[in-house]
Amino acid sequence: MEMRELTVVAGSFVGFQLLFSMASPRLSSAITPGYGRLPPTKLTEWNSRLVSTVHALIVGLFCLYILWFDDKVNANPIWGDPSLVKLNVAITCGYLLYDLVLLACNWITMGDSFFVCHHLAALYAYGFVLTRGVLPYFANFRLISELSTPFVNQRWFFEALKYPRSHWMVVLNGVAMAVVFFLVRIAVMPSYWASVFATFGTPDFERLGLGAQVAWITSCIALDILNTIWMYKIARGCYKVLTGRRGREARSMSTTIDRKN
Repeated sequence: MEMRELTVVAGSFVGFQLLFSMASPRLSSAITPGYGRLPPTKLTEWNSRLVSTVHALIVGLFCLYILWFDDKVNANPIWGDPSLVKLNVAITCGYLLYDLVLLACNWITMGDSFFVCHHLAALYAYGFVLTRGVLPYFANFRLISELSTPFVNQRWFFEALKYPRSHWMVVLNGVAMAVVFFLVRIAVMPSYWASVFATFGTPDFERLGLGAQVAWITSCIALDILNTIWMYKIARGCYKVLTGRRGREARSMSTTIDRKN
């Protein structure tokens, strides 16, 4: 790993820690009246999710920029110039390390084995990008999934502030979360795996070596399994909210009619 990437990983780790411990509490207190009434365990998770949203927006938008404008990476997905991708991946690795430390320190209240598996699989695969500069297109493509994270976190914020699930903002965010999650994590799977299979047997693929090949394919499979499980849970929750809302509206209308009669 070059000094630039190592510096970005370390800086990202420290920066997200400072955002969690200093900036997030002040910002949240200023813009969210109910923040100060949350219990300590909720405050910790609130701040961690705000950091998560900031990270997701940074790397997600950077990912789109690379996909649209970095011709060298798009021309050679395995060995294209990885400069910008390595920068984006380094930011993400710093965040993942910060989040693993946070989960370990607050395991009783925030521990989640799925998140640990997700982070470790991502770090394992991204390590090859940072150390060898390989697979820039595929590494960057994976980061597009972060664009769904702000909606997932916003759902938790609404729950922490005790917004009713029937509230229009909760319903709207839930639908947006399900749609965006599907688009950036599930709908892209066929295109992604088609690009992966297209490289099999090529000289560029053989140059990777067995270690990088195994890291790439196994981590992708693990992440897609997790994404599918999460999509199922999100879709089921969204369905319950929408059907429950319609049921309440129908009962309310029925009551109104009965009163008029």
